[in-house]
Amino acid sequence: MRTDRSVHFGSVLLLTMLALSACSSTDKDTNAEAATALTVRAVKPQRQSWPRQLTANGALAAWQEAVISAETGPLRIATIVVDVGSSVRKGQVLATLARDSLLADNARVRAEVAQAQANLDKASSDVTRARQVGDSGALSAQQIESYRISQRTAQATLASARAQLRGIEVHLGQTQVRAVDDGMVSSRSALLGKVVASGEELFRLVRQGRIEWQAELDAQQLAQVRARQVARVILPDGQTVSGTVRLVSPTLNGNTSRGIAYVQLPAGSAARAGMYGSGIIETGAAYVLTLPDSAVVTRDGKSYVFLIGRDNKVREQAVTAGQRRDGRIAVSGVAANAEVVETGGAFLSDGAAVRVERGAPK
Repeated sequence: MRTDRSVHFGSVLLLTMLALSACSSTDKDTNAEAATALTVRAVKPQRQSWPRQLTANGALAAWQEAVISAETGPLRIATIVVDVGSSVRKGQVLATLARDSLLADNARVRAEVAQAQANLDKASSDVTRARQVGDSGALSAQQIESYRISQRTAQATLASARAQLRGIEVHLGQTQVRAVDDGMVSSRSALLGKVVASGEELFRLVRQGRIEWQAELDAQQLAQVRARQVARVILPDGQTVSGTVRLVSPTLNGNTSRGIAYVQLPAGSAARAGMYGSGIIETGAAYVLTLPDSAVVTRDGKSYVFLIGRDNKVREQAVTAGQRRDGRIAVSGVAANAEVVETGGAFLSDGAAVRVERGAPK
């Protein structure tokens, strides 16, 4: 009888130990699973008004260039006052031409003016005396008319000499090569001592220092662009310069099927003619669903988000990513009330269990 009781007691003890061991194993598995679950923050998409943007590339060029040439010649360049990159004001002297030959011509023609004036004075005196004695019959009508013709000839000779003098004075003024507008010297072909002819180019100016971004757009994009829209261009050194659309090309290039939107940039910016830049043109505003940048995972060139289900398991969802702005990204392909994993999506897989921390949307 004691033996039976001992066996029974041993069996109960063994069963109890096995049960405790099983419970302990289950608790360990549960704790291990909980420990390996990633803690994530849930966010919902926000509907925001964002500007619509067109992306474009294009060259930077001068708004207008002014060509400054020699107005008289052939004369030697005597001095050069400015160089490439100099900022100049309208009427400022850029270079001077040698004046020696013109000064000599000026002195000669002044003498001719004085001589013509003396001849006119003599002819006028003869006409006056002829009128005084005309009634006495001492002079014939033919001689009196001859005096009058001489007076008119002397007047014409004086006028011609004065016109020549005025022309030389104009040429003397043109020996000072002046800026035709405010701006910046973009090129200089003038060389000290070079003899230049009238009309030969000496300098070029970027008028008023204004540079434009010539954004190249296709026909569909060009139809959305209007004057005074805001644009931003990124320069080769990474600087961003804001401007406004001044003009939209009315035609497209027959070879490229692209048109130009001329974006006026502020004077004094880091933009320089000859640069090439990329940028955007804001064509309006639209409401879009946005998520934090960190919520969108890119794999194999495609964009995904992880949706959180009721069982705290995630589901991978492909989305279409749009423009980025202020740390957020526009998305489509996800419901407005969906709960999305904010960060850590790169460490998740479809169907993974997570611990969810919910908070206000960002």
